Amino acid sequence: MLEESKSKEPAMNPFQKNESKETLFSPVSTEEVPSRPLSLPKTPPPKICGSNYPLSIAFIVVNEFCERFSYYGMKAVLTLYFLYFLHWSEDTSTSIYHAFSSLCYFTPILGAAIADSWLGKFKTIIYLSLVYVLGHVVKSLGALPIIGGQTVHTVLSLVGLSLIALGTGGIKPCVAAFGGDQFEEKHAEERTRYFSVFYLSINAGSLISTFITPMLRGDVQCFGEDCYALAFGVPGLLMVIALVVFTMGSKIYRKPPPEGNIVTQVVKCIWFAISNRFNNRSGDIPKRQHWLDWAAEKYPKQLIMDVKALTRVLFLYIPLPMFWALLDQQGSRWTLQATRMNGNLGFFVLQPDQMQVLNPLLVLIFIPLFDLVIYRLVSKCGISFSSLRKMAVGMILASLAFAVAAAVEIKINKMTPPQPGPKEIFLQALNLADEEVKVTVLGDENNILLEESIRSFQKMPHYAQLHLKTRSQDFHFYLKYHNMSVYTKHSVEEKNWYSLIIREDGKNIYSMMVKDEENKTTSGMTALRFVNTLHKEINISLGTDVSLSVGEDYGVSAYTTVQSGEYPVVHCRTEDKDFSLNMGLLESGAAYLFVIINSTNQDPQAWKMEDIPANKLSIAWQLPQYALVTAGEVMFSVTGLEFSYSQAPSSMKSVLQAAWLLTVAVGNIIVLVVAQFSGLVQWAEFILFSCLLLVVCLVFSIMGYYYVPIQPQDLQEPADKQIPHIQGNIINLETKKTKL
Repeated sequence: MLEESKSKEPAMNPFQKNESKETLFSPVSTEEVPSRPLSLPKTPPPKICGSNYPLSIAFIVVNEFCERFSYYGMKAVLTLYFLYFLHWSEDTSTSIYHAFSSLCYFTPILGAAIADSWLGKFKTIIYLSLVYVLGHVVKSLGALPIIGGQTVHTVLSLVGLSLIALGTGGIKPCVAAFGGDQFEEKHAEERTRYFSVFYLSINAGSLISTFITPMLRGDVQCFGEDCYALAFGVPGLLMVIALVVFTMGSKIYRKPPPEGNIVTQVVKCIWFAISNRFNNRSGDIPKRQHWLDWAAEKYPKQLIMDVKALTRVLFLYIPLPMFWALLDQQGSRWTLQATRMNGNLGFFVLQPDQMQVLNPLLVLIFIPLFDLVIYRLVSKCGISFSSLRKMAVGMILASLAFAVAAAVEIKINKMTPPQPGPKEIFLQALNLADEEVKVTVLGDENNILLEESIRSFQKMPHYAQLHLKTRSQDFHFYLKYHNMSVYTKHSVEEKNWYSLIIREDGKNIYSMMVKDEENKTTSGMTALRFVNTLHKEINISLGTDVSLSVGEDYGVSAYTTVQSGEYPVVHCRTEDKDFSLNMGLLESGAAYLFVIINSTNQDPQAWKMEDIPANKLSIAWQLPQYALVTAGEVMFSVTGLEFSYSQAPSSMKSVLQAAWLLTVAVGNIIVLVVAQFSGLVQWAEFILFSCLLLVVCLVFSIMGYYYVPIQPQDLQEPADKQIPHIQGNIINLETKKTKL
């Protein structure tokens, strides 16, 4: 989550000990620009408690806390929403999650352009925050089961996410820099401390929201299922509060006018140099020392020198997206992994999507730990730990984190029942008759596929794996009960789980085939269904919002998910009687079948069977991979931004931040492509990412070895250095200097 760093401001180094995971210096041109008067209040701006801190920054800090709560809270439950509400596959859910994340890092360029060239920071924040709020409203409506069907939910979700991406990305480069604008130049020290507080507000919002919104999703039931509408609605409400708080300070803000977009100037300069060189390919034209010198006919020398320094740093950015490809999978692949683990820690039951809270928590711990302890110890050992070396070590740590994740995935697979593949089914038989039944399954050619004797009110010890000749096939069942034999036929389809339920009626026995369509648990919860042997329909209340009806005479309910825990008293009702069932302990991740039967001289009772075993591997096993990837993030992201900031000329720092955000966007696109087209099992995909990052780390290390750091004096071109006179077939351009 350590996405961005402190705001660039003149006469200060924004890379102090506490670095932010947000963009705290923005792609907004604030240097090398002719000064313009700020729209100051008529009276001196009020201060906080008589200090030199403007009162206006209080509104900005609260706004940032609420906005980050809104963004990370919504994002924490997004993958599970795709998987269990929209019923997308794991690969599709992962792809859309990373497509959304990528879009959130492309739109800052648009927001910076709007703020610099048209509206200014204040109006850009206001207008795009309105778009942000609208996105949350649409997204929350898409999570209401009573509104439309699958298509409507999908359309509303995608529209809502697009608006949210535009809103959060658009205001991302503006808020921190707008806070810096509130300080006078003589209060540079207070401004530095403001960015530390701003950073803490970001992490506090992220930390609290990633802990609370999964609880809103899983602990509250809406319309009989997880309450995604509430989990999206509360972050939306926080965004409304963020907008209201920010607007309240309108009269006391210092509001710089638009100053022109340096990003656009850089792009135009590079494009002109390339096109000018292409149009002057004649051998008679003298060569120039650098390809950017071909922009000298139109752009000032200092701008060209700055762009040269910028391109050297951008070249080092080429390998960086692979790191982000690994880091951002905490909210997708790692969350999906957590759904198949046991979240019961003894003192607290942790939801799968709550594991993401470890990242901001560890960030707050690791930053001072690395700055005050680890880096100093390394320095005392006489080891030169340069910025590029720190970034390379950060890559290695992230690679190790995915190797650990692969090991955890393999361990989970050993404890998880296998899934039926193409032309396969899994079958179990359940005997509800009062005597033993021998079950024989015959294929098309009367060959015996399965033979099992099952005692009364017992089931087969495990699912049997049966192979099909085609995608769908008829199986013949031979049931021997007492001295009676019964033949029956049932159709099955590949890649499914089935239960053959055998029951008696007088002296005869019957069988029915039930497809276990949802024979896997969701979100770390418990799945259960009921078979009603009574002659009356039963209404079962599993909680305040969860109830179901089971038909009479061996009616079978669909699967229902509930929170794990003890269920000693479950209220039931028939048309003429109320009674309760003791369902005992329901463990996380398990799937249970309850058969409701009559008991002599007692109320009906529930006979309990476990279809799928509970998640045995503790979710705490994910802690090492989170610790490794967060340590890598602290070393890579903070150090990378500090290095980039020091190597870029003052007028190019905003452009560099825009490029840094683009590397995050490209990293998410890499995950999207791999998830859709790799076709690998999950542990192999983790190994693939780990190996790819190691290769990229090697390439980056070689690039860093040959990189010569730029000194500040190198960024100024000597006055007597001239561009050679150009002769020959040169394009007819008016030479002019562009004021930046």
